[in-house]
Amino acid sequence: MKRIVLLVIIVLATVTVWAQKDKKAKEILDKVSEKTRSFSTISADFSFAMKNVEMDIDEKNEGSIIVKGQKYRVTLPDAGVSVYSDGKTIWNYMKNGNQVTITNADDEESELMDPSALFTIYERGFDSKYLGEKKNGGKTVYQIDLFPNSDEFDVSKITLLIDKSSSMIHSAKLFGTDGNLYVIEVKNLVPNKKIADSEFVFDAGNFNDVEVIDLR
Repeated sequence: MKRIVLLVIIVLATVTVWAQKDKKAKEILDKVSEKTRSFSTISADFSFAMKNVEMDIDEKNEGSIIVKGQKYRVTLPDAGVSVYSDGKTIWNYMKNGNQVTITNADDEESELMDPSALFTIYERGFDSKYLGEKKNGGKTVYQIDLFPNSDEFDVSKITLLIDKSSSMIHSAKLFGTDGNLYVIEVKNLVPNKKIADSEFVFDAGNFNDVEVIDLR
C-alpha cells in the first residue's frame, strides 16, 4: 500500500489522474492538468491521514512535496519517510533504521511513484463519475469519483474534490481494498518556485552511517 499512498500524494500535487467515459469529469480534469502542466515546478504542503475502523487505526501526518518535470521529492517528517527521484533513480529513505533503498525509476515496482507516468494513467484503466458541486471549507468544489477497472492499484475508488475557482485539487480520498482509507488535503501550493536539481537527489553524505540497499 506504500505505492498507493505516494500515488495519491503525487496526484494531489500534479493532477496526474485522468478519467474515461464521463465527459464532464474529463473536461474538469483536462483543465486542471493543463494548468499544472504549465508550471515549471510545484511545491505543496498537505495533511495525510490513514484510517481503518476494523483495526482501530487513525494516523495523521503532515507532509510536503516538490515536483520539477519528472523529478520529485515527497517528505513525511512525522513518519520519518522521504522519497527522492531525479527521474532516473528513486531513493526511499526510512529514518527508523537509518536506511535508504535505491531502485530504478522505470522499475515496475516504482512506476506508480513517477508523476510523469501518472499523466497517462487513465489509459490503463480508470473510469469516472462526476457527482456535482458542493461546499467544502467555504469553497465550491467539484466531486469526481474514479474507479479502477483492474486490480493494478489495490483500490476500489478514489474521490477527488477540485476547487472550482482555481481548478486545483483540494483533497482526495483513496479507498484501499484492504480496508484502509487514505485522506489527503492540500494546505498550500506554490507554483514556479526555483528549485535546484540537487533537491531531488539523496546525498548519503548528509546521513551518518546510513545503510544503503541498492536494488538496481
